[in-house]
Amino acid sequence: MKRIILIAIASLLVSASVNAQTPQKQQGLKKVYNEDINQLEQIDKAVSQAKKEGKYVICQLGGNWCPWCLKFADFITKDAEISNFISDNFVYIHVNYNPRMAKSKDESVVKRSAELMKRLDNAGRFGYPVFIVLDKGGKVLHIQDSSFLEEGEGYNKDKVIRFFKNWTPKAVGK
Repeated sequence: MKRIILIAIASLLVSASVNAQTPQKQQGLKKVYNEDINQLEQIDKAVSQAKKEGKYVICQLGGNWCPWCLKFADFITKDAEISNFISDNFVYIHVNYNPRMAKSKDESVVKRSAELMKRLDNAGRFGYPVFIVLDKGGKVLHIQDSSFLEEGEGYNKDKVIRFFKNWTPKAVGK
């Protein structure tokens, strides 16, 4: 009887481990990061658009490899209040970054990675995703550690809305 119980427990642990490692695509989370574009050019275009529209830029730095990055993108897309607030006040972009880029054998990738981190005030030090608020001129105004927006296995709507509301051009006064 003990053997049957031990086998059952072992089976459950293996099953839980496999489920925890299921690829994001199978969990229904859409990949939102374009891995084929130049991130610095992407930011420049967003800043140009923000300047024309009187908005700030939010860079969600992370990648399709990051479950929490994809969860956040899914969270803000499915909540109409948050989604509308973001589109009314920000140019929102998903800036692809993988910490492995800094260790690539391709020198151009390493160089661009370093330039990206410099441009975003080394925001990756907070983990991923991390949110960088840029003003209309492209200057970093704020870096938001996403862990302060989390709750359980997802995100807290009140905390997320508070973050966005506190960093609009109107709230900042610029």
